[in-house]
Amino acid sequence: MTMPTYFISHGGGPWPWMPEAQTMYAPLRAALQDIPRQLGRTPKAILMVSAHWEAQQANLLVAAAAQPSMVYDYYGFPSHTYEIHYPAPGDPALAQQVCNLLEGAGLPTHLDSQRGFDHGAFVPAYVIYPQAKVPMVQLSIHANYDPALHYAMGEALAPLRDEEVLIIGSGLSYHNLRNMGPGGVQPSAQFDAWLHQSLSLEDPAARRQALMDWEQAPAARIAHPREDHLVPLMVAAGAARGDAAHRFHHETQAFGGLTVSSYRFGSAS
Repeated sequence: MTMPTYFISHGGGPWPWMPEAQTMYAPLRAALQDIPRQLGRTPKAILMVSAHWEAQQANLLVAAAAQPSMVYDYYGFPSHTYEIHYPAPGDPALAQQVCNLLEGAGLPTHLDSQRGFDHGAFVPAYVIYPQAKVPMVQLSIHANYDPALHYAMGEALAPLRDEEVLIIGSGLSYHNLRNMGPGGVQPSAQFDAWLHQSLSLEDPAARRQALMDWEQAPAARIAHPREDHLVPLMVAAGAARGDAAHRFHHETQAFGGLTVSSYRFGSAS
């Protein structure tokens, strides 16, 4: 049975370990915690495409450690959040398979045996699978943010879905840290409406073209001054093989009034 793919919000910093953040993040927590029910079975592994790991050179990067370390890539949070450990195992064999699939599609890729889990990976993984029993491999985005490249990455990785690998793009549908207050209310709603309309297109070619042209969306560059948190969506959509998008998480009051959404591509069990 083919696994669906996901584009999710990972939220801000290490929020699951901060009691003061639980009320604000209750809708996201509920949505992420529902993913195992949606799947109806435990995946063989997770392939996590995090907005917080960018390849700077020609090669994409795949984390290949058997026991990944932690990358605390956030600042100004309580001291105890720098002692978090999410002990999910890596999967070197899957990392090599990811590398082979990307290389086979003409996308130069390098295995990184040192890279650990960053918060774009371990935060949502912890909420989805708190027991940390499901192996997880991280795949970088590329710092050029080319939507066609990231969509092609997903297309190359689509066969993993038939091997019970859960592909997750981890980012956020609105990510402008300088405009997270009242100024973000209208642009986040405008961009979210465009995103939902575009992902709801039944013609896979039309949906792909809409994503390639995302900068033409209303408030596009307000929603994403840098599209690091958007391009994981391109990977998830590319791997979807045209499967329908289902919005399983939607808020209009996130971060004090922002509209944000997360999507599943493909049917639940």
